[in-house]
Amino acid sequence: LNFYRLKTFPMQASTYLKDCIVKVWPATYAVVRTTTIPEDFVAVLKDYQETTVILDEVRLSGLSYEKAEKNWKILSFETVLPFELVGFLAAVATVLATEKISIFALSAYSTDHIMVKADKLEQTQKALEKLGCIWKE
Repeated sequence: LNFYRLKTFPMQASTYLKDCIVKVWPATYAVVRTTTIPEDFVAVLKDYQETTVILDEVRLSGLSYEKAEKNWKILSFETVLPFELVGFLAAVATVLATEKISIFALSAYSTDHIMVKADKLEQTQKALEKLGCIWKE
């Protein structure tokens, strides 16, 4: 391959989805709007309007919060995604939207994660396997 060809043909999300292991985290999680950041959390996003915390549902007791969305499972795509890659989450979101599965997306430095409701886990597995993903619980 020459350099020109690489520059004119962007990386394909499908290349990273094929044979990508999707790992399901064992716990069930909550997405919480709060003003208090607990010690043990998965992620925190603080913007100009609110603070959102993702944490294991068992950690909700004793936490002061305004609202909570419970019963989420976290799925991690076990692959390193280059920053130049376009459309990875779009491909995932599209196949899940076709199945009427809502997602809550999270990105880390090296890869992406999604959250789906626990009762949609089996349906999510089937949809992601259509993209070539390999399921791991």
